[in-house]
Amino acid sequence: RFFKELEARHQNNIFIDDISDIVEKHTSSTFDPYVKYCTNEVYQQRTLQKLLATNPAFKEVLSRIESHEDCRNLPMISFLILPMQRVTRLPLLMDTICQKTPKDSSKYENCKQALKEVSKLVRLCNEGARKMERTEMMYTINSQLEFKIKPFPLVSSSRWLVKRGELTAYVEDTGLFSKRTSKQQVYFFLFNDVLIITKKKSEESYNVTDYSLRDQLVVQQCDGEDLPSSPVKNASTMLYSRQSSAAHLFRLAVLSNHAGEKVEMLLGTETQSDRARWITALRQDSDGQDTDRTTLTQVEIIRTYTAKQSDELSLQVADVVLVYQKVNDGWYEGERLRDGERGWFPMECAKEITCRATIDKNMERMGRLLGLETNV
Repeated sequence: RFFKELEARHQNNIFIDDISDIVEKHTSSTFDPYVKYCTNEVYQQRTLQKLLATNPAFKEVLSRIESHEDCRNLPMISFLILPMQRVTRLPLLMDTICQKTPKDSSKYENCKQALKEVSKLVRLCNEGARKMERTEMMYTINSQLEFKIKPFPLVSSSRWLVKRGELTAYVEDTGLFSKRTSKQQVYFFLFNDVLIITKKKSEESYNVTDYSLRDQLVVQQCDGEDLPSSPVKNASTMLYSRQSSAAHLFRLAVLSNHAGEKVEMLLGTETQSDRARWITALRQDSDGQDTDRTTLTQVEIIRTYTAKQSDELSLQVADVVLVYQKVNDGWYEGERLRDGERGWFPMECAKEITCRATIDKNMERMGRLLGLETNV
């Protein structure tokens, strides 16, 4: 119906004067199937992968269909994600129309209202997809954890995974005549409200050794010169010899763990960006909210990137991202202009925007799309 009305208007006059009324009408009333489709997209992709892995006949037929000239050799997955990709472009289309419409004309307010409705639609699609994926992930993680301490109910509709991964913990062992530092591997599950510390048994099994509410965490970067005052004393020689971790240390203080005790940890990561990502994740979400966006570097995405971890950002070609952090080993942390989503992505996928006029125009666009106050 949406495209029929657009086509009808085009047939009436090859020069289309305005489509704001059509966009507003349909995004506010007839686009519910889009939301449902995007919400269940993760299941569609998983079902496809399962069929490809377990049903040879299905795989053979699908391969034959994909090789047809009408499909242009594109895989089935590319068609499954098309609706989500297209709906995310609608706000940018309406924003462009807003830009081209004189602000003193009667049609400008109609454009703004249509932009508001289509932006709301995209948020609903994103939130639906995110909620479904998060819920499924919570049940999966819950089945993999074995509590060696007092357990608590992990699965909750208001809880989701922020970041997970393995870290090196440095522990000081005090003997009768000497002190030595040993290292242990720990596996963190960081959720939006709680940190669970585990030891990995296998790829799908973890022993829970401690946990804490997220607001009880204090994290601080630890450089080489800070080592003498760190919880690991008289161990600088050993630490410097472990170059893979020694150069990328940080402290984590748990003010009150599951037993109400204070715990301090010295942790190491394999790369500089890993450390930056863990420090960012462990700090509270409010970090960076007061940053003046007009002072941030802007980059344009030149290569599609699909997020591989919970703290990463999926990006499409031509997306614009505001950069909050730049790590020397090749990673940015940024905010996607079209929807305000924040996360990490490789520098090689982006190029810096240097044109002042383009930067100002992007900030104005972000203000329209997200309702932000800008100083441009």
